[in-house]
Amino acid sequence: MGFRIVKLPDIGEGVAEAEVSAWHVKVGDVVREDQPLADVMTDKATVEIPSPVSGTVAALGAEAGQMLAVGAELVRLEIEGGEAAPASAPDSGVAVAPEVATAQDAAAGKPVAALVPAADGLEPAQPAPKPAEAAKPVEPPKARTPAAPAPRPAAAAPSSGPPRPPGEKPVASPAVRRRALEAGIDLRQVRGTGPAGRIGHDDLDAFLNAPPEDAAPAPAGRAARTAVEEIKVIGLRRRIAQRMADAKRRVAHFSYVEEVDVTAVEELRAALNQRHGASRPKLTLIPFLVQALVRALPDFPQMNAHYDDEAEVIHRHAGVHVGIATQTPSGLMVPVLRHAETRDLWNSATEVRRLAEAARNGLAARDELSGSTITITSLGALGGIVTTPVINRPEVAIIGVNKQVMRPVWRDGAFVPRLTMNLSASFDHRVVDGYDAALFVQALKSLLETPATLFMEA
Repeated sequence: MGFRIVKLPDIGEGVAEAEVSAWHVKVGDVVREDQPLADVMTDKATVEIPSPVSGTVAALGAEAGQMLAVGAELVRLEIEGGEAAPASAPDSGVAVAPEVATAQDAAAGKPVAALVPAADGLEPAQPAPKPAEAAKPVEPPKARTPAAPAPRPAAAAPSSGPPRPPGEKPVASPAVRRRALEAGIDLRQVRGTGPAGRIGHDDLDAFLNAPPEDAAPAPAGRAARTAVEEIKVIGLRRRIAQRMADAKRRVAHFSYVEEVDVTAVEELRAALNQRHGASRPKLTLIPFLVQALVRALPDFPQMNAHYDDEAEVIHRHAGVHVGIATQTPSGLMVPVLRHAETRDLWNSATEVRRLAEAARNGLAARDELSGSTITITSLGALGGIVTTPVINRPEVAIIGVNKQVMRPVWRDGAFVPRLTMNLSASFDHRVVDGYDAALFVQALKSLLETPATLFMEA
């Protein structure tokens, strides 16, 4: 028997480390060649690592959510034939099972400590005493009578009124006082069960967990829910958290909100869907907003840009690569509609739909999830009245679509019902001035309110 070390491969694009986002095997599993071992996630995409050989999983190199450097040991497989992994290999953080380590030491000619059963598994047996030590007489241990555990003081029965006379100061240690201060608790209201009414940590816990004395009893069948679920933040969720925190920490956000009359564009969208619904994909507002961006960005090139704040360089892009923020079962992803300036309304709708489905099904390619130059985010009917979207760094602008509302609007001397929607845009104030941001959003507003201009040649 031997061991085969599966290392984290070089995934490319200068990736130096990756996160183990999910394991498909555990220690003791028998795996086949090409069977998936684990999913690892980089800034670009999630990659599945297959097994190069058949064997038995002897050890895993990391827990789910842990970062590994390229070349680090990912999985240790026990295989038929071959040579055992050298015991003197440098430590790479791989957790090796005790029986595996013992086999390695034996193969290397090192003394091996026997394993004896313990209450929680196996533990090394104590080494045999040296001859000189064995000759010394050993006194038998004196019998000791186990001391009876001290009874804990019974909790004081709840009663109305303060737990001590007015003006009497509570007795408690500095640690208990600090906990009470952090929890906003007046120690004068806490009953102490220690000597002289001293308040201990148990008394503080009992006070925190006890319901108020004047609280009405819970209705039948409505017991208090006290369970706390602990969820480790790993994989895509951790990547999203890191990117959002990085964007808020490094980007000077400011937002600009404008109300848009979308009555005309919605009438056009409904008419086109009714006319071509059987032969073409259903149109949403997103393809119309994409067309508006394509029309407006040539006059505002500073919006279609990346800002490298480390090199202090702005990269303005001629091509319009629109990120479409998409909610997936794993979290928020941003597939990219590339070269929107070359697409018409229907082609944009088809590609947006394909990208969204690929992202939700976990089938989006790496290059489909990077390279956007400006992003659109929308919650559809849940969009609320106003949002303040977070910029998809290193971009400098993001456009948020909010829900549509029918409002009375004063037009031609009378109130008329009009369908309105707010555009909520955020910008990087290090690159974009407020005046230019306002002009840009006003240009989008004008294009959407007169949708015929979206199809006119400049």
